[in-house]
Amino acid sequence: MKFVLRLLSLFLVMSLFGVFTSCNKHDSPWNGINPFDNGGKERNMIVVISDIHLGADLAYAECNENLGLLEEFLKRLKKSPNVKELVIAGDLLDEWFVPATIDTYQGKDQADFVKRIAAANKGVIDVLNSIIKEKKILVTYVPGNHDLTVTEESVRLILPGINQKRDPELGLGTYSPVGIPEIAIEHGHRYNFFCAPDPISNQDIAPGTITPPGYFFTRLAALHVAQKKPAAADIVPVVTKNSSGNESQDLLFAYWKLWEWSVNLFTITNKFDENIFVTNVDGFTGTFSVNDVLPFQETAGGYIDVNLYKGIQDSWDQRQTLNRVNVHIPVLQAISNAASATETDNQAKSQYFLNPDSDKRIVIFGHSHVPTIIPSEDNHGQKCIYANSGTWIDHNPKRTTTHFIVITPQGKDTSTQTFVKLYNFENKNVTLMAQDSLRY
Repeated sequence: MKFVLRLLSLFLVMSLFGVFTSCNKHDSPWNGINPFDNGGKERNMIVVISDIHLGADLAYAECNENLGLLEEFLKRLKKSPNVKELVIAGDLLDEWFVPATIDTYQGKDQADFVKRIAAANKGVIDVLNSIIKEKKILVTYVPGNHDLTVTEESVRLILPGINQKRDPELGLGTYSPVGIPEIAIEHGHRYNFFCAPDPISNQDIAPGTITPPGYFFTRLAALHVAQKKPAAADIVPVVTKNSSGNESQDLLFAYWKLWEWSVNLFTITNKFDENIFVTNVDGFTGTFSVNDVLPFQETAGGYIDVNLYKGIQDSWDQRQTLNRVNVHIPVLQAISNAASATETDNQAKSQYFLNPDSDKRIVIFGHSHVPTIIPSEDNHGQKCIYANSGTWIDHNPKRTTTHFIVITPQGKDTSTQTFVKLYNFENKNVTLMAQDSLRY
């Protein structure tokens, strides 16, 4: 009888062990780390993702192989009893990464283009809509540069009920989660010379346009990828610094240097005088060549001119004012550092932490695709945290991908801290990349 009782006891222990093991696996399906667990029952965690770059055609979209991972990530987020909000900090939809020779709207309009994105990425859009409809987790969207001109109405067509946080000006937005004014989340492109909305240039040929030169840069890059990174078929015409010492000409020369770098980097099989940029978006109706965006000069040391974005080097201050940039960036700095991720990171400090008119202690940007957490201090010596939410594109050169930020706000107990953690989800394995904390 004792032997039987021992067997029964052993069976009961093993059964309970199995139950607990099963519960642990269910609660923490992330290879032992559950980034959406705050250790309690409160729903207070804020998750930030950005730079997903959903495209209308998976033949060239930057997010294709990672769509399954993103769908799985969103399903796990939906199940969490602790996540309060998902913030998508820009570049959810991609109107820019389209090979230059392709008609983005295929002769139709933006509404049709956005519906094609939803169809091509149905799994991801379906999960987002299920989260929105369930109303347990608030889903908030802030625009980026790749979805710069995608309107509120167009987003609502495929994500009805999503919370959109936009500036009055199209293409921009900054968001502070409800009850936490110390946090600011934006894409970060308003501080970039090539990517900030440009409502000044090209109005004579594209009335009402806000499309900046980064759009043509990205169309060129997409063509380079579509052509399988070929050898260059043409050579960038040499431009030398104007001998007059004119400041505007010096700035246009710096602008040319950035274009020289990009055209040499994103080589194509087309000649530079071929009309390859098919537009038909945001007021543009023409077809343009690489030479249309490249500054040029007739004689060495002579006058430098450009066809598209004529005078862009002289309108930066006005453009910053229109884009609500609180601390203006010197134009030469903005042009020269336009391709620098560090410059984007530094703007969090300049625009928020060292700005006496700002009360933000935690700032989240996307845009650069370079995930990071950087501690800082404000004017009062208080600790601040900047984080970049990285990207979900398939191939992030020399870096990981599938990144996300998790913010766990502090409690009423003064001993608690607000935690900011950076993760990635490659191969369905969650990895804690960096973390920091403060109390505001």
